[in-house]
Amino acid sequence: MKNTIYCLIFSLMLIPVYGQIGSSGLSHYVLPQFSGGDILMKNGQHLKAWLNYNSLSEQMIFDENGKKLAITENQLSLIDTVYINNRKFCRIDNTFLELLYASEHNLYAEYKCRLEAPGTTSGYGGNSQTSSNTSFTSIEERGIQYELSLPDGYKAKPYTIYWLKLDGKMANFKNINQLIKLFSDKKELIKSFKKNHELDYNNQESIIELIKYLEAT
Repeated sequence: MKNTIYCLIFSLMLIPVYGQIGSSGLSHYVLPQFSGGDILMKNGQHLKAWLNYNSLSEQMIFDENGKKLAITENQLSLIDTVYINNRKFCRIDNTFLELLYASEHNLYAEYKCRLEAPGTTSGYGGNSQTSSNTSFTSIEERGIQYELSLPDGYKAKPYTIYWLKLDGKMANFKNINQLIKLFSDKKELIKSFKKNHELDYNNQESIIELIKYLEAT
């Protein structure tokens, strides 16, 4: 009964949608535009909404008549999968991970974002954790972390953490060296692939091709 009530409340907040809305080049969103999405609930119900994933707040956001709202914790507990533009976002350990490649190991992407405040200098890899947190707190307090663009001077620094399902457990890697450690028995294969291909951690397609190569050899 409780789940039924939640689903009813949730469904009233979402409306049938098609196409895309919003502006392109959203630096702190995964998709360039809010798009018509399909939310699969754990009870099998399908709901429609304008959706996008905010990598800064790490929340699935829906657009309700121009107002950007985060899906609440109570609603999230009822969601199984979100589909947007033929992309599949799975709820795993209370986080949305995009399934990039379904296979023996299943390759996922977790989208995150650092925030650089006006006048902030940063070294390689973005701001320090303290600076990033302070910047986000400022944005959050002003209630604009869900808007289509950040205030003047603020810069979003998106990055990706990849996840693999290995021996029934989830393991992540943040660079190629960490991936080599996960596949220590195939270290030479990875080096060979890297030598003969344009392997780029920031290029999802090249990571997918590497996983396919490792599974086939």
